[in-house]
Amino acid sequence: MATPSESSDSPSNQKPESRDASVLIDTVDVLQNGSGTNVVRRKLTGFVGFSNLPIQWHRKSIQNGFNFNVMVVGESGLGKSTLVSTLFNMPLYPPRSEKRPPAEISKTVAIKSVSADLEERGVKLRLTVVDTPGFGDFVNNEDAWRPILENIEQRFDAFLEAENKANRANIVDNRIHAVIYFIAPTGHSLKPLDIAVMTKLHDKVNLIPVIAKSDILTDEEIIAFKARIRADLDYHRINLFETPRYEVDSDETMEEKTTIISKIPFAIVGATSEVTTPDGRVVRGRKYPWGVVEVDNEDHCDFLKLRAMLVKNYMEELKEYTNEILYENYRSAKLMAMGVSQDQSVFKEVNPAVKQEEERALHQAKLLKMEAEMRMVFQQKVAEKEQRLKQSEDELFARHREMKESLDKQRRDLEAKKAQIESGRIYMSTEEKSRKKGFSLRS
Repeated sequence: MATPSESSDSPSNQKPESRDASVLIDTVDVLQNGSGTNVVRRKLTGFVGFSNLPIQWHRKSIQNGFNFNVMVVGESGLGKSTLVSTLFNMPLYPPRSEKRPPAEISKTVAIKSVSADLEERGVKLRLTVVDTPGFGDFVNNEDAWRPILENIEQRFDAFLEAENKANRANIVDNRIHAVIYFIAPTGHSLKPLDIAVMTKLHDKVNLIPVIAKSDILTDEEIIAFKARIRADLDYHRINLFETPRYEVDSDETMEEKTTIISKIPFAIVGATSEVTTPDGRVVRGRKYPWGVVEVDNEDHCDFLKLRAMLVKNYMEELKEYTNEILYENYRSAKLMAMGVSQDQSVFKEVNPAVKQEEERALHQAKLLKMEAEMRMVFQQKVAEKEQRLKQSEDELFARHREMKESLDKQRRDLEAKKAQIESGRIYMSTEEKSRKKGFSLRS
């Protein structure tokens, strides 16, 4: 195939148009007369020009610029702001000043965003960083994930609403393209809060977990900590963003992708200041009494691998996966919940016999469903009636037992009184006889 450099209009570089046209026409005929599933590949005999499409796309992209929205989630003090500033080599946040503690402490997670227009080698980037101050700082963090998820879904809803408007020329993409989740360097395993939040977010955003301030852990502790985190993620089926694979990737690129995936979760160190190493080099890092931790040294942390995934190599893939997979899943679920569904019959030819058979099958299925529902309702009512009858029977038996016990008690009382009366009569008759005998003796 000819190279783009052959696009010159000079006569020496031009080929007969009739020959190129015949090749293209033959290919089109094959595609039209075929079933539509087979594609005929033919080698062009001359330069056409569509190999310059990447150049055209590059020119258009340079003109329009790019945008990227990233959210950082993690507890306070894990270096979220520092890492973002380190990633883009510029301070995105204003310098912090000492603030007095507020009179009332907020009980919810706040959502704050900061945007910046960046430019590197003529490429413009509109960067928006969404921070979540207050996350994990409360005694009860049971619903700490809710404001974060609501903000992500609100951005999806805003984009969906903009798509449904008549004028869609200037739609602003405010959807979150990636979430960097900061894990505290405990060295043990994921906290219940970490698992709960990532479980709620992993099907809405591209999730990228990082171990914050990893310089407080030894290399052995980091390896063991990563293994436990990956085991927790696998057990709870939390999906993370994975680098895509293309057929045109070289062996070196494939090896780099494998290395990046093996480093997840990334053990990172953030630093915006420069320090001098013992050998005299000036690097970005942190200086300790025992030595210097270099941010841009892969032997010290995984910062370069994180930047390669997030910015250098796969920023466009993050946006593409957000748009084509995550947003489409949310959009479909949202429309289905609103009662809007796609009628697939619009896109296919209708066969009356097949259509009638489908309707008959649907009607039969509907009848079976109604029959099953009626049977279930009937069985439920029978069960309720049996339960009421059994309850009434139990009540009657209990009342009969109480009445019987009461009658038995009355009978026993009457018998006791009868016995008492009879014993009194015997005593009275004996006394009368003794009195009569006494009178006869005196006479």
